Amino acid sequence: MSTTLRKTGVLLHPTSLPSKYGIGSLGKEALQCIDLLEKTGIRLWQILPLGPTGYGDSPYAARSSFAGNELLIDLEELMVDGYLEYEDIYTVPVFDKDRIDYQAVRAYKEPLLAQAAGSFLKHANKFERSEYKRFCKDHASWLEDYALHNVLCAVYNDSRWFEVWPKELGLREPEALAAARKQYSAEIEEVKVLQFFFYRQWLKVRSYANERDIEIIGDIPIFVAPDSADAWANRHLFKFDEDGKQLASSGVPPDFFSETGQMWGNPVYDWPVHVKEEFAWWTERFRHTFLQCDIIRVDHFRGFAAYWEIPYGNPTAEIGSWEPSPGVELFKTLKKNLGDDLKIIAEDLGVITPDVEELRDSNGFPGMKIFQFAFTVEKGVFDPTNEFLPYNCSENSVIYTGTHDNNTTLGWFRALTGEEQDVVRRYFEAPDAQIVWQMIRQMLHSVCRWAILPMQDWLELDASGRMNTPATVGSANWSWRLSSLKLEPWRIERLASLIRLTGR
Repeated sequence: MSTTLRKTGVLLHPTSLPSKYGIGSLGKEALQCIDLLEKTGIRLWQILPLGPTGYGDSPYAARSSFAGNELLIDLEELMVDGYLEYEDIYTVPVFDKDRIDYQAVRAYKEPLLAQAAGSFLKHANKFERSEYKRFCKDHASWLEDYALHNVLCAVYNDSRWFEVWPKELGLREPEALAAARKQYSAEIEEVKVLQFFFYRQWLKVRSYANERDIEIIGDIPIFVAPDSADAWANRHLFKFDEDGKQLASSGVPPDFFSETGQMWGNPVYDWPVHVKEEFAWWTERFRHTFLQCDIIRVDHFRGFAAYWEIPYGNPTAEIGSWEPSPGVELFKTLKKNLGDDLKIIAEDLGVITPDVEELRDSNGFPGMKIFQFAFTVEKGVFDPTNEFLPYNCSENSVIYTGTHDNNTTLGWFRALTGEEQDVVRRYFEAPDAQIVWQMIRQMLHSVCRWAILPMQDWLELDASGRMNTPATVGSANWSWRLSSLKLEPWRIERLASLIRLTGR
């Protein structure tokens, strides 16, 4: 890390911000969230990937590694800018304040976003048109392909490019692409305008945070979705055959948590091609993500040392092999192109081998520590050497109570066995009602430079506030919403006091 400052952070994805429009947005609630963090002394705001979501609405299976999620565009900001009228957003459906109904949100917001884009294209003034033209030029390397991909997905009923699209479009034959761009030019322009709206609003949010000494931690998933614009536009960078058929998938092998492993289904990289191209795509991906945020959490960091490759079509992840990745060369190239001081957090959870540790430590990247993982009890015996206990952590680490993939701390505690709960009570010397705050307290007292808690733990929510359950798909995932940013004064002061006491 480039700074020695101890800091506290909150994990809260923008989709979870309160809003009467069914999903969080990049408007006044995002700025109010930053005000709350500043008031409390919190200096880090961690978010999930900002890309447009597809199947399952997971931010980790985005349609693009570069585009922003159009559903986050704030309608009231568009009204202020003159692209919508007050009457357009006056009548709003009654949305669930605790959960996002993505289907209902899309049905409501997408027509309004299309209307705003059309209004911009018709009525934008000279300065706005110049700003839009510059945006399109600066982002042409990904924007043109994303816009066409997005339109074709709609034309072919949200189907995948390698399954239903005409072969000449799926395989990107130049004449077919040119014809499609001509036929759907109006729709393509609309997609580009929405990306312009998104980035104008998001960069305003980021600037507002930075002006208040708050840094934003973004996220890069190592793999991309098979139906993404990334895979379609850069097929040669992945293990596809000449007909666009996926040859291998990503995942993790069988372990304590799963007898059959995890089949993720993402296409895997053809790493020799990336090496030959001097990691040009990766350089642009990191460069672009640093435009969105100040610090990047790299998901599945161990995959940059070696990844689990599964032959395509296998029903489980049991049959596969560990394949090497050129992580050393990749990060050397990124430092050469983007600067030596890469602000990266390595998500180093799971099966971590010495080569992963060497890749992390040689680059000076902090790893992650999950406090909930510290209380493994085997045969009734608590292990005081557990690496996730705060006193066993290194300074160059980021400690969390839990992440988006964990239960809330209260939900986690209630799901433990009676034996495990007794161990936790003895460790914290606290009754059940104080377990969450004791975990927060000890986390902040740790030597770890940065300490981050999900908003749900600050609010002491039970399992109903969980953001995601890995290896599952359903409406409970990625849909949690914060009903209000007006936290009780005592809750704000209690965390603020701990932050001051622990020098964060």
